[in-house]
Amino acid sequence: MSILPRKLTLPIATALAHWFAKRAPRSDHATLNLRNIYIFFSREGLLFALLLVITFIAGINYGNNLVLGLCFYLVSVWLVSFHVTFAHISGLQIQLLEVTMAEVGAPVWVTLQLRSDSRQPRRQLLLGFEHSVYQDSAQKNKDNIDGKQLLLAHLHGEQIVRLPIITTQRGELILPRLQVKTVYPLGIMRAWSYVYFARTAWVYPKPEAFEGQMQYLALSNEDMPIGGQYTQYQQGQDDFERLDNYIVGESLARVSWAHVARGQGMLTKHFADPIGHEQILDYGDMPAAHHEQKLAQLAYGAMNLSQLGVPFAMRLPNEPSSAVVGQGDAFAQTCLLKLAKSP
Repeated sequence: MSILPRKLTLPIATALAHWFAKRAPRSDHATLNLRNIYIFFSREGLLFALLLVITFIAGINYGNNLVLGLCFYLVSVWLVSFHVTFAHISGLQIQLLEVTMAEVGAPVWVTLQLRSDSRQPRRQLLLGFEHSVYQDSAQKNKDNIDGKQLLLAHLHGEQIVRLPIITTQRGELILPRLQVKTVYPLGIMRAWSYVYFARTAWVYPKPEAFEGQMQYLALSNEDMPIGGQYTQYQQGQDDFERLDNYIVGESLARVSWAHVARGQGMLTKHFADPIGHEQILDYGDMPAAHHEQKLAQLAYGAMNLSQLGVPFAMRLPNEPSSAVVGQGDAFAQTCLLKLAKSP
């Protein structure tokens, strides 16, 4: 908690944020160097600085050379720590590889590639997006996330890391600045840098279940065939469907003579042709009254139809009546992206 009131610290923090942003233009690849690395005392380092002041005053006041010698020794330790901490983070390369799409309230996962050309490994690096909170304890234990930061105990060469950003509203998400910091080796000095990525993420509405006009969303698990694909069939000649006992009067061309030769009796082969079952997800047919709720219901319909394997088309306002028909997860992701970009 800050000691100073928020009305006083907020303008200062805002001005500093603009200054930091000017020194680091947005890019999907960044190299930490003298221009974008900042260094200052850590919280523990402030106590160390206070110790330097006390020993210096005590040595001068009492004319004690041993105390002054201790003070100068501690100053030399501070200078070495200053140099090592800065060099430990300098030269680190960060590249943005992938940004996932997510629903409102779920985390957007950002995949980064860290590269170090130094002969010595880099240790105790903290990475995290500012203003992001992730409280899933199971995922936290898996990826070593302590709320919003990822600790890299050892980095040598290249390493891929993933960081979450919690979303709060639908639409385009400008990635917050990434903070990389370290207090290695002694914890006296804290060196940090900010990275601003140019790529953005898209957040689609959280699916909202609804009842009414689309009965195909109410299919029970018993209606689903093996494999999870919902398809209707009609009698045809293309795809083999099943074997039944021979009924007198049926065409002998359909008899499975291979089974007759093996002594398994006369069985009749039945064939079926799949029938497409296309559905239209129309914005105007959604039962909700508000725009965002309608988009959420469209997201629900797209995800469910994708799971059922039903071909469908999505029609949003101000779009041509001839919507593209598709099916599967890839087409559902395309529809969710359209919902995220919808005005």
